[in-house]
Amino acid sequence: MTSMSNAVWVWRHRALSLRLQPRRLGLHLACLALALAATLLALLLGDTRLSPAELWSGLTGADPMLAFLVQELRLPRVAAGALVGAALGGSGLLLQTLARNRLASPDLLGISDGAILAMGLSLLWSAEAMLGPWWQALLGALVSVGVILAAAGGVGRQGYRVLIIGLGLASLLRALFDLVLATLPVMHSAAIYSFSVGSLLGRGYAVALPAGAALGLLLLVLVPLSRGLGLLALGEDMARVLGLRSGALRLAVLLIAAALAGIGVSVAGPLGFVAIAAPILTRALFGGLGLPMAAAMAMGASLVLAADTLGRVWLAPVELPAGVITGMLGGPFLLWVLLRRPQGE
Repeated sequence: MTSMSNAVWVWRHRALSLRLQPRRLGLHLACLALALAATLLALLLGDTRLSPAELWSGLTGADPMLAFLVQELRLPRVAAGALVGAALGGSGLLLQTLARNRLASPDLLGISDGAILAMGLSLLWSAEAMLGPWWQALLGALVSVGVILAAAGGVGRQGYRVLIIGLGLASLLRALFDLVLATLPVMHSAAIYSFSVGSLLGRGYAVALPAGAALGLLLLVLVPLSRGLGLLALGEDMARVLGLRSGALRLAVLLIAAALAGIGVSVAGPLGFVAIAAPILTRALFGGLGLPMAAAMAMGASLVLAADTLGRVWLAPVELPAGVITGMLGGPFLLWVLLRRPQGE
């Protein structure tokens, strides 16, 4: 049986019940369509611009040269970029929900810096593994969160306290990374520096597949926490009135957010702007319609793919790293956020 009340579709079958909000569903589909459009443009544009017919020939293998260009060069890079954007968009949304502050992101809290420092340290221990296994960035992100929690005295209600500690930690970790960079051989320091800017050059299935599996596991862990997270998004006091004990939930969500950021950094390095912009743009669309996790991830994927595509075509044949593009956009966007911040935030 299907009924409609207050713009909510309710489907019931025996003991099962499903509630859908048409506007919320439509916005999710719109964000997904945006991500698909960014994916299509990333496959079409580059040093060699393809027509839709040529792209189809490359995808189906009808033309060997086009198949190599599309299947071996562009498609793995696009998959890696979409994964990075989804991880960063999800991480930013979770952190902003926890801190109740739109400026909360893994970039400003030092989580991304901890991840890239861990990968730099891996070169000191083993120069053979140029950028180290992908999980080292995840470990570095989690260690950064541990330091923040220790300094802040746990996961409390004062989001601004975590932000201030995170800013100080980010500065310290960046200085330590520069120190590691100065002690590495020239060849290794050049490689890790290029990675630290944030780039999808040379990234493909080898790193995207295991990182994608980790992303999937984290999302599965997040599913049973979604109801409590939705209550937390209403505000600490309202969540307490509704019977939510937020301490353990906050800790679990913070660790998941850090792990998501670590996954993003492990694939492409620290891409600024994405983790802070994707949730803000998504919330601007959704308003108060719940916690749009899937839409924020799709928005993040769109931003990363758009930045990477722009970096490849803007000064072609010279390729700009995606991190340079996101950095150029991040400053003005952050200023816009500060000027438009709600009264009392």
